[in-house]
Amino acid sequence: MVKALVLIRTKPGVRLKETAKKIDGVKQAFDVTGRFDAVAIVEVDKFSDIKRVALKIQGLEGARRTETLIQV
Repeated sequence: MVKALVLIRTKPGVRLKETAKKIDGVKQAFDVTGRFDAVAIVEVDKFSDIKRVALKIQGLEGARRTETLIQV
């Protein structure tokens, strides 16, 4: 099992946590304060699947930027 955090910046006023939770591999998603607006906790079987999930999150309407942190 590979785990990662996807940090998400959104356009002003956009909330993505509910939409992000619908993506296969996203176990949790929640809004946060600070430099990023939301965080998605990702759990997948293969390392290469993290990229697939991160790109889906980045492609959500209202997402401006993502940064992915992979658990080591």
